[in-house]
Amino acid sequence: MILLGIGSNMPSSFGDRFDNIDLAVSLLNEKGVQLIKKSSFYETFAYPNKNDPKFINIVTSVRTYLQPVDLMSILISIEEKLERKRRKKNDPRTCDIDIIDYDNQILNFKYQNLDFTVPHKELVHRNFVLLPLHEICPNWIHPKTKESIDMLINKLSTDDKNSILKIKKS
Repeated sequence: MILLGIGSNMPSSFGDRFDNIDLAVSLLNEKGVQLIKKSSFYETFAYPNKNDPKFINIVTSVRTYLQPVDLMSILISIEEKLERKRRKKNDPRTCDIDIIDYDNQILNFKYQNLDFTVPHKELVHRNFVLLPLHEICPNWIHPKTKESIDMLINKLSTDDKNSILKIKKS
């Protein structure tokens, strides 16, 4: 199973944060990355600067025959189509797509001079990944730590558990 996290905290010329995420999912499908499941939308404060616009995030499970580096190529091209600018780490962005899990493998690879680790190193601390992931894959086990999704959520701080909100598109 391949799991992707998709987020947005800025509008683009295509629409608002929800529109950006919906368009990213559509573009994935057009590129041969088949959607299996999609979580609800979750809203959280931006990290590390809580004064930046809030993020909307989802987690999806997808099917593809693409290898991780080829999948990353598609993800980055979708981010760019949705007007993402890579300036500073953690800057507000129109679209961010991460590979959360790729068939339970532990991967490190380079693409366009960027280093990627799957699963993401900070995944275990990110409420905006863990809660939507739990919604669509409640039995998921972290490939490296072998901890269940329930264990990882229980390790989140009370603030992290309380600062995420499942929301509907308005």
